Amino acid sequence: MVKNMNLKKLIAVILFAPSLVFAAGDHIKLDKAPIDLKDEASLQRGARHFVNYCLNCHSASYMRFNRLRDIGLTDQQITDNLVFTGVKVGDLMKVAMDPKESKVWFGAAPPELSLIARSRASEAGSGADWLYSYLRSFYRDAERPTGWNNTVFPNVGMPHVLWELQGEQVMVERKVQGPGFEKTEHALKLDKPGKMSPVEYDQMVADLVNYMVFMAEPARSSRTTIGIFVLLALSLLFILAYALKKEYWKDVH
Repeated sequence: MVKNMNLKKLIAVILFAPSLVFAAGDHIKLDKAPIDLKDEASLQRGARHFVNYCLNCHSASYMRFNRLRDIGLTDQQITDNLVFTGVKVGDLMKVAMDPKESKVWFGAAPPELSLIARSRASEAGSGADWLYSYLRSFYRDAERPTGWNNTVFPNVGMPHVLWELQGEQVMVERKVQGPGFEKTEHALKLDKPGKMSPVEYDQMVADLVNYMVFMAEPARSSRTTIGIFVLLALSLLFILAYALKKEYWKDVH
């Protein structure tokens, strides 16, 4: 009897665990990231932002500097503007930070970012949507070791490295009333403006996320183009095969 009850509990957990996981992520509201992989100017600005602000702590060890040729940069432009550590243009985007030391400083080693734009995809939105929302959702929190928290990634160990550009946001409460109900909502408010206006900062983050989407799959555009030609070729082959079949069988019938 006890074994049967335990078996039933196990089956219930297996059946309902996925729905519980999805339900836990439903409360996260993500903003739509304005991704355009055909906009080379945006991708180039995003590459510069990534090298300047992300590559100090985070590696992109599956990405080589020379893949930036795909977004319209020459080897000389890459060397002059994006390679600051003396590495060669064909080297991987790695950092010198020791993972053990970074774990002591931040509580966890900074994640590798090559595929972050794909791995963060969920029921709430794409990985690009998550990154776009995350980088715009930091706020001051005196209870956190770094002094920062995030609405998309609560209690995150990463400090807000872009705070000088965005400024300082704070969490505020507001009461919402309606017919027969009253609730308290939390929202972010820009308390101290940064070097950029909110519109400029959003564009800067959009460029950065656009590049990170490209970095997650540099061959995406060419793969899509090749796929279209393959489908057209298969369609033409189907038409020829169908015509040949009709010609072959017309005498039989």
